[in-house]
Amino acid sequence: MSRGDLTEAEWRVLKGLLPIEPENRGRGRPPEQSRSIINGILWRLRCGAPWRDVPPKYGSWNTIYRRFRRWSEAGVWETVAVTLAEIMADSGHYSIDSTTVRAHVSAAGGKGGLIDELLAARGAGSPVSFTAWLMPSGDRSHSI
Repeated sequence: MSRGDLTEAEWRVLKGLLPIEPENRGRGRPPEQSRSIINGILWRLRCGAPWRDVPPKYGSWNTIYRRFRRWSEAGVWETVAVTLAEIMADSGHYSIDSTTVRAHVSAAGGKGGLIDELLAARGAGSPVSFTAWLMPSGDRSHSI
């Protein structure tokens, strides 16, 4: 297992939230292991590298990309995020990390007009993103 790969505990929680991939879809290659695919997706998202650069130990980059895209279009990631947030809220173990980077109105690259007014009205900041993760049950610290 590499740094950043899912632990056994994380995989036990996550595997029940993923769609079941059929073992035998008929013709073609059998679907690759979902855990390896997830680790490949996490590697790519963590590193920001192109899909083609995902290490082969996670499987074919194309399979990883197609699975990520199919699950994205099916709303799987939203379901996973909501379920994990509920689990963390119920257990009282949660941590939320948020970052906002503001830019000047002229950084939008437009020539003015409506877009500048809209950007100025919302503070010309980027959308807030957050990351939440489960903390070990022995750790009772919380970050806000």
